[in-house]
Amino acid sequence: MSTFDWIPPEFTLDQCIKCNICVAHCPVAQVTDRFPGPKYAGPQAQRFRMPHQPSPDRSVDYCSGCRVCNEICPNDVSIMEMNAKARAALVAEQGMPLRNRLLGRNELMGKIGSYAPRLANFALHHPVSRLAASAIFGIAREAPLPTWSTTGTFLDWWEQHYPHRKRSHKKVVYFHGCATMYYEPFIGMAAVAVLEHMGYEVIVPPQRCCGLPMLSNGEFRAAEKLYDQNLEKLGPYAQDGYDIVGTSTSCTLTLKEEAPHLLDRHEVISRTLTGAVWDIFEWIREHEEELPQDFIDLSLTIPYHQPCQYRAHRVGRPSVDILRRIPGVTIHESGARCCGIAGTYGYKKEKYDIAMKVGEELFTFILEEETHHHTEFNACDSETCRWQIEHGTGQASRHPIEVLAAAYGLYDLEHRSLRNPKHAITS
Repeated sequence: MSTFDWIPPEFTLDQCIKCNICVAHCPVAQVTDRFPGPKYAGPQAQRFRMPHQPSPDRSVDYCSGCRVCNEICPNDVSIMEMNAKARAALVAEQGMPLRNRLLGRNELMGKIGSYAPRLANFALHHPVSRLAASAIFGIAREAPLPTWSTTGTFLDWWEQHYPHRKRSHKKVVYFHGCATMYYEPFIGMAAVAVLEHMGYEVIVPPQRCCGLPMLSNGEFRAAEKLYDQNLEKLGPYAQDGYDIVGTSTSCTLTLKEEAPHLLDRHEVISRTLTGAVWDIFEWIREHEEELPQDFIDLSLTIPYHQPCQYRAHRVGRPSVDILRRIPGVTIHESGARCCGIAGTYGYKKEKYDIAMKVGEELFTFILEEETHHHTEFNACDSETCRWQIEHGTGQASRHPIEVLAAAYGLYDLEHRSLRNPKHAITS
């Protein structure tokens, strides 16, 4: 189904033939009885939902939004979207806890912590503060919360080096997202290095959070404000014909599809933005004829996990397609359905154990690869998935763009920094 062929999820209700294939493949339903499964919480419960009324069953809140049900459904029933809208109706009717509001505002939290990152990291990760956060807010003590960059944000680096960046008639817009901005600026640095190596001038316009954490927690009105601001900031580039690429596959999916669909936004500028947004490896594969072939032989075996958010793009496996072109690189795909973290889902005290059980399939794969092939790190396109994998296995996880940048000799995979010192972040 094309992004432009979207119909409201409730209109797909009668396409459900109750085959139960979604229940059989749901990673959450398989590890907990708190969630009865996609069919029951989605199309079956939808028949009892009256307009503007909350779900008859709060178990819908245990849907992680992984989209495996949508992926496996033979009749294209919009199950995840039904659940997301039902959760939003519950929030509108009954309110939401402070914890969920905090987790939904990752841009604000990232910005606050970036003013004093060492202090923020100490406060966030100290055992006493984690215990307090668990007792007061319900944030899981063991959850893999992010760590602020102590060498500056991505924008700090960008503004410092922008006057010396590549200029070209070929241009591409970069959407960095909150994680790259505040926690992993080296991902953005690697992306810029690769895009410039392909001959493109990179444009980094003002931008806001994509809004996915708010959408996932049922806070649709707040998410719509962010979406409108991104339309205002990114829309003109899309209208002028620029491609907009992102290194967070969940952010790009949100701008492409989740935000306009869940918020019922299908005006011309929204459709224009949707058509302009690409995940970075989707875009690189589309421009493969411009991809330089001056690769270094990396001699690496890399376990790779494709996030469920990436599979939802319905573009195949572009990261694998590109990485397999690098001499000496062998990719072993996990085949796992989900890492379990599902954005902020696994951060919640009552859902942490569920998230870890869902991730066991992936964790076992990573650890077996480490044992049999002596792998040093794995690769994954989503930041929260990488943090979850590191938490569940103890093995380092890298974004595929880091591997590609390293294959051009532009990037140090071990230290996660550009090899050219003048491009490194300075404190």
